[in-house]
Amino acid sequence: MISFDLSPRIAEMKNAIRSLAEQAMRPIAREFDEKEHEEPHEFQNLMWSISGGRAFGSSDDAPNEGKSSGPREGNLGACVTIEELSWGDAGLYLSIPNAGLGGAAVMAAGTAAQKTRFLGRFAEGQPKWGAMAITETHCGSDSAAIQTTAVRDGDDWVLNGTKIYCTSGDRALRSGGFVVVWATVDRTAGRRGIKSFVVESGTPGIKVIKVEDKLGIRASDTAMIVLEDCRIPADNLLGVAEVHQSTEGFKAAMATFDATRPLVAASALGIGQAALDLARQELAQRGVEIRYDRCDAHLSAIERDFLDAEADLQAARLLTWRAGWMMDRGQRNNLEASMAKAKAGLAVTRVTQKCVEILGPIGYSRQLLLEKWMRDAKINDIFEGTQQINMLIVARRILGYSSKELS
Repeated sequence: MISFDLSPRIAEMKNAIRSLAEQAMRPIAREFDEKEHEEPHEFQNLMWSISGGRAFGSSDDAPNEGKSSGPREGNLGACVTIEELSWGDAGLYLSIPNAGLGGAAVMAAGTAAQKTRFLGRFAEGQPKWGAMAITETHCGSDSAAIQTTAVRDGDDWVLNGTKIYCTSGDRALRSGGFVVVWATVDRTAGRRGIKSFVVESGTPGIKVIKVEDKLGIRASDTAMIVLEDCRIPADNLLGVAEVHQSTEGFKAAMATFDATRPLVAASALGIGQAALDLARQELAQRGVEIRYDRCDAHLSAIERDFLDAEADLQAARLLTWRAGWMMDRGQRNNLEASMAKAKAGLAVTRVTQKCVEILGPIGYSRQLLLEKWMRDAKINDIFEGTQQINMLIVARRILGYSSKELS
């Protein structure tokens, strides 16, 4: 029989993170939405002291630990935990010190020595962040069109280019962390020439020139980064330097998204669940209960809308859990990761908008956090691959088409 129950370990962790989100995140969510470029230092220090810089929910999958006697469930645990943290506040969740997207790239494409070297620093010292720099002014969803260059010079690589919309980029370069930069070693080679490089904090030639003002997730920093003759050691390249006839190197870099897209979907779930919980609470205070034992014909319009939104979110949750579960078992999950990301992005946008609509003027006002959650929700339909790109990936995988055949 198929079971959708969480293991006792994950269920216990889920409850603990929910308590943390309620007590440490909700009370300051509005403050750091309004103070976009101020650091929530007290919260960040608290989270660093709890996690030691390691990603929440993935303790049994830490490099070289090898202590888990049960089934691996680090990725599923991370999905559940990130949902709860985002239920507290998605912007604050993204401000938590950890290796982040940069760490996911190292885990996906790095050697064992690189994982130890670059990720080991996140267990010591002061709070640190990792980041990943892909997007460029002329290159958003088409990662193969990257123009940032990496040129080999003796024992070094020299990087030049500009990256935009880099989540936690400013914090990574200020904190002693690192940024994983995607660059081409051969522009004529297209996807075959795309590689990822670790640029450590303090490296000459990399600087932040702008931190964005945003609609949502305002406690998170989003940076524009410029690389000018930025010189890094040769072994900061993740993967192999050779430009093969195949696109294996590009695929290795893209494998990062197989791990991170379910996590973005999980964050969307947390925002959507927060909106549903608040809408239910506000309706109950006004004498409107959501009835689950009635057919549609006997429900009010509000009840039908609420139940449709709840079902939409639960469908996204099951897709997300499946994508994480598959990765824990070493199964290829690029189809499922894109399905989860696409569904969750759509669902959270619809759910938060519907909850604002259901509550009317109070939902639209700043009296509640609901309007903030509607603003926070939309990014989940954009970053880590837009809705359209993820739907395209799903279509290619299901229909068996290549990127050249279906674009």
